[in-house]
Amino acid sequence: MVHLITRSIRATSFACPSSRNSTRLSTMAMKYSLPKSGFNFDNVQRNMALESKGIRPPKATSTGTTIVGIIFKDGVVLGADTRSTEGDTVADKNCHKIHYLAPNMCVPLFYAHVFPHTQPDKRISVYCCGAGTAADTEFTTSLISSQLELHSLATGRQPRVETALTMLKQMLFNRIPLTNVHPPPYLRYQGHISAALILGGHDFNGPHLFNIHPAGSTSKLPYVTMGSGSLAAMAVFESRWTSKMERQEAIDLVKDAVEAGILNDNGSGFNVDITIIEKDNVEILKSYATPSQRGVKEQSYKFPKGTTGIRPQLRHGRRERRDGHIINPSRLFLCRTSWMGVDFVGVV
Repeated sequence: MVHLITRSIRATSFACPSSRNSTRLSTMAMKYSLPKSGFNFDNVQRNMALESKGIRPPKATSTGTTIVGIIFKDGVVLGADTRSTEGDTVADKNCHKIHYLAPNMCVPLFYAHVFPHTQPDKRISVYCCGAGTAADTEFTTSLISSQLELHSLATGRQPRVETALTMLKQMLFNRIPLTNVHPPPYLRYQGHISAALILGGHDFNGPHLFNIHPAGSTSKLPYVTMGSGSLAAMAVFESRWTSKMERQEAIDLVKDAVEAGILNDNGSGFNVDITIIEKDNVEILKSYATPSQRGVKEQSYKFPKGTTGIRPQLRHGRRERRDGHIINPSRLFLCRTSWMGVDFVGVV
């Protein structure tokens, strides 16, 4: 009886190959189907169970930085502080937060000969300030810098500032077209790269200034601040910024804005770095200002020898108690909490 049933099942499977293939296709479609739209609360019960067992969810890391940017008459000025923190600890006093993306250089004459549409007399400069996790900002800007160089070699043109902007926001959100890979790669980051950026540069269309949030959203502004000290810096910009500023006025305004962030934010500190990007020149001013250096003490706190009196007496390398009993120096450290009548002064 079992043998007959098996033969009938085999016959059915051989007689209807299309149904078997359709079953496989439907199974694959279910496996690689897109998630449903709307909110998903599948992990709520799991998280509640973990919290009931004493497992606490991870906390977001608070990062501290003050980065600013401003457009003046002939270019862009970028500024940043130099403090790098690990929680409540200062990790680096001279952290470089203004990153290079594209050089200020002419298009090579070779490309001008091979690609007639190039413009060899135009210069392009792109730099970027980073706030957030130091590793994320450094490697994100380094990756985009190499991609801009490859783009320049492939097209024979120097990349524009908008090209760097597009690459950066696609890198942060990572919205790649849908493929057969599971899970879909365009759902990978979505703001989990802790890199808040200020992009500034000068290309064929003049100076440009953008801010880029970790989730990939961007905006184009004449002046912008980001980081934990951005509120104090924005107050300086809002009160003193004017259009068509001169070069030195823009530098002084950026310096004062970063100093306001340094003096009013614990996560920002030490020096002020400034980068001036113009049509034919890029000037990097390292440690342009040092508002948080330690001041000179008004008085001397060195006391002459003998100011503090010593009551115990030292005899032949031994320490005596008040009752005259000699203490073994080798036992002094191990038993020092048990000798209540001993004044621990000096070294035997």
